[in-house]
Amino acid sequence: MPPRILAYSATAGFRHDSIEASIEALKAKESALDVKFDFTEDKSKFTDENLSQYDAVLFLNNSGIVLDDTGKVALQNYFNLGGNFLAIHCAADALRDSPFFGRQIGAYFDYHPEIQESAVDVLDKTHPSTVMLPDKWRLLDEMYNFESDPRAVGAKVLLTADESSYQDPQAKEKTLRHGSPHPIAWYQERGAGVESHGIAGRSWFTGLGHCIEIWSDDLFLGHVMGGIKWVLQSKTTKAFNANGNVGNAS
Repeated sequence: MPPRILAYSATAGFRHDSIEASIEALKAKESALDVKFDFTEDKSKFTDENLSQYDAVLFLNNSGIVLDDTGKVALQNYFNLGGNFLAIHCAADALRDSPFFGRQIGAYFDYHPEIQESAVDVLDKTHPSTVMLPDKWRLLDEMYNFESDPRAVGAKVLLTADESSYQDPQAKEKTLRHGSPHPIAWYQERGAGVESHGIAGRSWFTGLGHCIEIWSDDLFLGHVMGGIKWVLQSKTTKAFNANGNVGNAS
């Protein structure tokens, strides 16, 4: 049986009009990825029993407090059992009341300048989510700023924003806390949201993915697909480890 991923796109704040396009794009890649996505905006799906069947949970452009207390506990338990995590773009603006989620994602969103043509630099060309990218990738997207440096929780930065390639008037007035170079996408071999007694799975985040058009861009889709493939290879879930505590057993 293929690895199974719960893709959660509920919003309690700003809602991106690209969510539907992202769902359709991921559905179209199921065969190529050899995975099974279950798409939902139903927070009641976040129980210990239900999450136990998934090899990864994907937060897709969420915003606000999108889980109740029961769901937050179940998600924490899932991470403790070796469950893997992916998060895209505005997911960094979700569950600000849950510090474990902030650590698992790496950093919370702060603000962004207006969407405009920008460039990102690839720091690591060996990762499955960046191997297909040019050294300097030019695209139309939002360049997120973050409230903290994901490197502080052990994240390895994959992509950085070339701040000379776009205008950010607010940057002169704010204290930027995300470190340098400016992180845009990163991974954690061991997700920092796991508790000390837990088994840490992998975590992968990209700050890209704002507009509808980018979800039909082959480079961006390759970036996301590479992140998915990488987290599933953690060997902490049943997809690739018969002794895993969670996941879709083969």
